Amino acid sequence: MTAAIHHVELWTRDLTGTAPSFHWLFTELDWTLRDDGWDRGRIWTHPSGVYVVLEQSPAVHGVHDRTRPGLNHLALAVSGRARLDTLRADCAAHGWSELFARTYPHAGGPDHTALFAENAEGFEVELVAP
Repeated sequence: MTAAIHHVELWTRDLTGTAPSFHWLFTELDWTLRDDGWDRGRIWTHPSGVYVVLEQSPAVHGVHDRTRPGLNHLALAVSGRARLDTLRADCAAHGWSELFARTYPHAGGPDHTALFAENAEGFEVELVAP
């Protein structure tokens, strides 16, 4: 079966400041950084073939605001609750601030197990465990 999503491209104002938080997260989730020497961006590929691009583009204007029209967050699968707990414990050391900490791990509802986090540029991720 072909993946339903081919890739997602995110634009950043500050690749140097934003890429490390994404790099930690993606590699913790078994995504691989493509080493193609691209100085304006990074590409991480999931074992399924889906990939995420983070690009610093000269066409970017304004700041990212997940509460405005457009992308609100990326939701990524995590292998289980124990892995989710580990990511939660480590996320602050890697540039992610936990969102909705008081209701962890059920901020999305009683039947939904997830960690919500935001990096310094305002990108939100939702890490979902089965």
